[in-house]
This record gives sequence, C-alpha cells and structure tokens, in this order.
Amino acid sequence: MGNTKRTTVSKKDSTLFWKGILHCTFAYILATAAAIFAGSFFSTDQLLLQVGVADIAGTLVIFLFSYVYKNSSFYDAYWSVGPILIALYLLYLGLESGADYTRQMVVTALVLWWGFRLTYNWMRGWTGLEHIDWRYVDLKEKHGNMYWLVSFSGIHMFPTALVFMGCLPLFHILTENNSSFNTIDILATILTFTAIFIEALADHQLHRFVTTNTEKGKIFKTGIWKYSRHPNYFGEMTFWWGLFLFGIAANPSYWWTIIGPLSISLLFVFISIPMIDERSIRRRPGYAEHMKKVSGFLPLPPKP
Repeated sequence: MGNTKRTTVSKKDSTLFWKGILHCTFAYILATAAAIFAGSFFSTDQLLLQVGVADIAGTLVIFLFSYVYKNSSFYDAYWSVGPILIALYLLYLGLESGADYTRQMVVTALVLWWGFRLTYNWMRGWTGLEHIDWRYVDLKEKHGNMYWLVSFSGIHMFPTALVFMGCLPLFHILTENNSSFNTIDILATILTFTAIFIEALADHQLHRFVTTNTEKGKIFKTGIWKYSRHPNYFGEMTFWWGLFLFGIAANPSYWWTIIGPLSISLLFVFISIPMIDERSIRRRPGYAEHMKKVSGFLPLPPKP
C-alpha cells in the first residue's frame, strides 16, 4: 500500500532509486532468513504457529531497518511480499498432501500474479531511501516522540497480522486433503482474477496521471477512476474475498477464515479511505463535491 509517484528525471534520481532498492532487497533477504530461522523451532504439525512466528520474526527485522534508517516505508513492500513466501512454502508442503492439484495451481498462480504486480507497483513509487509515505509523516507529526511505538504497532505489526489472517484460507487450500475443484472454485477464480485486473488497471491509470499531470490540485476522474474514488482499494479488498471463497470451495467448515477479508476490508473502509479523502479535501479544491458524485469504493456510474 501507499505507492506514490516516482519519476526518473536524472542520473542522480536513478542512482538514488537503485540504492534504495538494493538496501530494501538486503533488508528483505535478512527478514526471510530470520523467518526461516524462527520457524525452524516448530514442526509442520504446528503449521499455523510456525508460519505465524516466522511472519513476526520477518516483520521485526524490517522494523529494525525502518528504525535504523528512520524510514517506516521499508515496510511498504511487506504487504505483497509476505503472502508470496507463505503461499510458496505452503505449496511446497502440500504437493503430496492430497489437496486438489488444480486448486493449488490456480490459487498459487493468482497469489503470485497479485504479489509480484503489487510489488512492482510499489517499486514505481519508490524514489529512494529518502522516500517516506505521507501517512507516516503525518503520524510522526501527530505523535512526536511516541512515533516509533506507533510505527512498530500500527505500521508494521498490525498490517502483518491482517495479511496473515487474510492468508488463512491458503493453509487448507494448499496443504490439506479437500474437495475437488468445483463450481465455487470457478466463481472464486473469476472474482479473484477480476479483482487483480481492476487493481492493476487502477494503479496503471493512477501512475500515468501522476507522472504526466502538470495541473496542481487536479482531481483524477477518468478511466476507472470515473466510477470509484478508490478502485485500487476495491480491487485489493476483493482479492482477499476471492481467497476466502476458494477456502469455502475447499472446505466449508473453514468459514471462520472470513476474519481475514473482513478485517482487511474494515481497514480500508474505516482507516485508509477516510485518510486519503481527508487529505484530498485539503489539497484539491472541489474534492468534497467530487465525493458527493463518485462512489468511494464500489465502481458505480457517477451521479450527475
């Protein structure tokens, strides 16, 4: 989340960008190593605990980098990188488990597409080690000396917990003997594919607008953004509901994994979207009126 504009307008900017990418890559390699080490203390019979502890260990390493570099945006890619690693590990364990192979392949492919695409979109917004998401800047101004406690709990650990809950369906989809690929899987495939496509389209259109627009305070309301103020968030939320639907197709008794997509949806609806709308009202004349005409979430025809 929190992807912002990146333009490569000079050799110096390009150097700063790649320096930032290298530092972030090193951080994530160490985080992955820490996750593997922490998870090694648990057996696969405790799979939820094993992966959960590994996830926390990886987050702790990224937080240390955020603190040392005084830049919480080190965490920004974790949202999309974490599920890729979780899915691949669970697939590795589950190939001989009796889980439906078609479902395993379809779900893994969708998670990889979603994760690599979202990570690439983050890279487009990364300008270098000096880049800090505007929301973190606002939080630092608001909380002062308490900022790093807020960063640890709210920017690092809280999203990690949400994404882990969103990944809960993957545990039985990829590692347990479950029902064969069925009609609900087909619906889940269509829903998840559409969600990723909508998010990709929205991010592409937004990136093009941000990198070409020269009119300060202009409201972006063309393309898919004509029908929703936050179509990228709509696609993101729908992706997690798609994974949940795959889980129901595999085993309806795991209905309780709804806690994942529900929690992520609440995050966007009650925290992320209001924060962006409030900022846009301050920065873009006419945005309050725009909010009255254009849906905040579900793509709908705009009001006249």
